[in-house]
Amino acid sequence: MHRRLIAPGAFAAASLMLAIPASAASFSPGAPGIGDPYYPDYGNGGYDVSHYDLRLKYQPATDELEGTATLLARTTQDLSRFNLDFLLDVSEVRVNGAKASFTTSGEHELEVTPKSPLDKGTSVTVVVRYSGVPSSKQAYGFTSWHRTPDGGVGANEPEAAWWWFPSNDHPLDKATYDVSVLVPDGSQAISNGTLQSTSSRLGWTRWNWRSDKPQATYLATLAVGRFDLTTGTTDSGIPVVNAYSKDLGVNSGAARASVERTGEIADWLSGYFGPYPFNALGGYVPNTTTGYALETQTRPFYSPRQFANGSNTSVVVHELAHQWYGDLVSVHGWKDIWINEGFARYAQWLWSEHEDEGTAQELADYVYASHPADDTFWKVGPGDPGPENQFDIAVYDRGALALQALRNEIGDEAFFAVLKGWPQKYAYGNASVADFQKYAEEVSGQPLAALFDTWLFQPSKPAAPAARSAAIARAAEAPVQPKSWKRIAATNDVHGH
Repeated sequence: MHRRLIAPGAFAAASLMLAIPASAASFSPGAPGIGDPYYPDYGNGGYDVSHYDLRLKYQPATDELEGTATLLARTTQDLSRFNLDFLLDVSEVRVNGAKASFTTSGEHELEVTPKSPLDKGTSVTVVVRYSGVPSSKQAYGFTSWHRTPDGGVGANEPEAAWWWFPSNDHPLDKATYDVSVLVPDGSQAISNGTLQSTSSRLGWTRWNWRSDKPQATYLATLAVGRFDLTTGTTDSGIPVVNAYSKDLGVNSGAARASVERTGEIADWLSGYFGPYPFNALGGYVPNTTTGYALETQTRPFYSPRQFANGSNTSVVVHELAHQWYGDLVSVHGWKDIWINEGFARYAQWLWSEHEDEGTAQELADYVYASHPADDTFWKVGPGDPGPENQFDIAVYDRGALALQALRNEIGDEAFFAVLKGWPQKYAYGNASVADFQKYAEEVSGQPLAALFDTWLFQPSKPAAPAARSAAIARAAEAPVQPKSWKRIAATNDVHGH
């Protein structure tokens, strides 16, 4: 609440100034966005969250959600007010135990004014009580909450949290999570991390999940419905929990035949990317009508449509590769999306080699030859594609092509050292395309600015000399389509967020 005081005369003005503590002038509202040019209103300034404790109750029949969210944070400035990203109806907010005033603004902002201003560098506990019907809420003309015949799912990129919990919604502010969900008996609640416990009482069952490693807000997920759960353990000892909607119909067998190989594929990927970075693993397939998959941390979301043409281990490889590239190391800004998608696509190319269905080199040659110079494919620079092209196919295929060019430039020994070392260098943090180039130069001992510019940034097809120098498209004739190509292309819907 802002109050304007007007006092006549210089003496009155001076007296008023003396009455205000000197420190009060330094308190100011936190920014309504974290500063990402792709999404200026996403995330917030003034604080950093370390932990989310979400205690929820969900009614599948009506899509009604009640929640109490407790956020543990630390201020990064002297703070008079701060924002949370959220869409549901709020009944109460408390900051450090005292009731705070709140209002909404913009498309998805909850503005909170604490009873007393907050000093920079202090610990803050924020409690938000809320309720609503997530499927009834839209922002910017869309929803990230998917209503299913038996419940609902929160999963999308670059935003999904607003529909089910208040947050600082940007990958720069990663946190740990406890998610406790009360659902009617017969329904299951699926989330990230390890299942700590379940308990039933009076017709309701509570599911308690924990994610004990830093996790970006868009990687947090909630799915409630009627699921079959399977459990197992990888060769490396990681517990696996998979979940399949009971009404997947004809897609059920293919979904299970694919996702049940999660442990095997994660162990295989660790040979390229280093040890699996989390203490839980799995995947879930709800009965949604969406087409995409998403790398929700430790437990990727898969649409049934990913398995409409049969088993699809390639999409499992893609989403599990993100556990290192995207989840363990998250983007610094959304313009750095190549760090996520180019590498996950390249993992599919490596899987193709593993399955003897075409080498990464053959796939690179095929991508290069398949797009003529005037194709709009080459107009998108994966290194900074712009928000309108963030999930363009070029970010995936041209992005993987850039990695093959890098591999050929610096040699296999240095290339695979980069692939494995990068996730360790920036583990549980954030990094940019520029950071990756610098790291690749350090490991290889070679200057790589020209190569990165050609393959990631220039809005044109790399000319034949550049392609030949990177050992791309070496054959004079158009290369033969690799056997794996159709399976890889069948996963293109993963970018249809």
